[in-house]
Amino acid sequence: MNAHTLTAQFSSNGGAWRLYVVVPGAPDWPAFRWESTDSVPAVAERRAVLAALGFEPVAGAEWSWTEDSQDPDDDTTPSVLIAALPVREAVQV
Repeated sequence: MNAHTLTAQFSSNGGAWRLYVVVPGAPDWPAFRWESTDSVPAVAERRAVLAALGFEPVAGAEWSWTEDSQDPDDDTTPSVLIAALPVREAVQV
């Protein structure tokens, strides 16, 4: 990977929350799954996971949220919540 901007996504379809970084061309994306589904992981928790995966938010970036359905052709299916955040590889000091 180089220093270009990537997208971290944070999603749940009613079960566990997952955070992953979309890395075009990579066979496996860096990812983390929260086993507890009692609450939405806080921004600080997500930032710590990103750091553990080797990424950091782009300066000034904020999470943006969208909603989808499990079956795009049937709006009665459960919702999928997806958040996105521009990230970059963490700077090694």
